Amino acid sequence: MDDHPFYSKDLDEETLFVVTQTFKALSDPTRVRILNLLFEKEYSVNEIAESLHLRQSTVSHQLRFLKNLRLVKYRREGTTMYYSHDDEHVINVLQQMIQHALHH
Repeated sequence: MDDHPFYSKDLDEETLFVVTQTFKALSDPTRVRILNLLFEKEYSVNEIAESLHLRQSTVSHQLRFLKNLRLVKYRREGTTMYYSHDDEHVINVLQQMIQHALHH
């Protein structure tokens, strides 16, 4: 394990905080569903709400949480905000975990 280029025995506080907050984000079923949907393409809040059968306020709240962690990004087109995933590493981890779950 010591030979792995990303392995570190001691994590600084900021790195530890980001890692734990990211896992916290991935521990919520609604956020996982949103991120999984955004893996395909970008969506507006309304499109996410319709696709996942959620209230718009729920989607907005979860997107704000994900945006604060830089897991999603958005672009504005007129009055509509379009969201997409913003961290390929986290999406890869999420997809691996989904594959792991489907494998069993």
